[in-house]
Amino acid sequence: MSAIAAQEPRLNGQITVSECRLISYDGKQMGIYSTAQARRIAQDEGYDLVEIAPNATPPVCRIMDYGKYKYDQAIKAKQARKKQARVETKEMKFRPKIDVGDYTTKKKHVLRFLSQGNKVKITIMFRGREMSHPDLGLSILERLADDLKDVAVIESAPKMEGRNMHMLIAPLPAAVKKKSAKDANNAADKGVESGKEE
Repeated sequence: MSAIAAQEPRLNGQITVSECRLISYDGKQMGIYSTAQARRIAQDEGYDLVEIAPNATPPVCRIMDYGKYKYDQAIKAKQARKKQARVETKEMKFRPKIDVGDYTTKKKHVLRFLSQGNKVKITIMFRGREMSHPDLGLSILERLADDLKDVAVIESAPKMEGRNMHMLIAPLPAAVKKKSAKDANNAADKGVESGKEE
């Protein structure tokens, strides 16, 4: 609790220094005032006196609506968190003797994951005698990497772990941007169409 309190600036009656450099509500330098006088000016204007630079000589205090300031900071922090892309790692499993239809379907799923900005772990699962033919699994991974070269980059090369072979691919930033732009255009087009129907 004290660690959190230490990060909070002192305000109004908590400011114990005898004098401070005062900054007005609109950001103008007002000069050096006694803290009591600065506090009175802030109260007369209906605001708080907030110590913004306690280590300066003399400390710098600003007249502001501290409640509104805290609210604005919380909103900015929330928006910054929203903008941070959360990258998930999805997994798609293949068999060494996969037929063309299954391969195409799974490739579509991989493309969808990549377009959503997710990394994809491709796993080739070997059973029994298939273990003696790792080249079959490798050829599938190479084929997939070649098919997706326009939208993805190999982040970790194929490697064998026990009975499975893994490869990690990540979306190219340009492919994700193109997809989000396309989605925005589609949404706009649907809006136009629904307008026509009315």
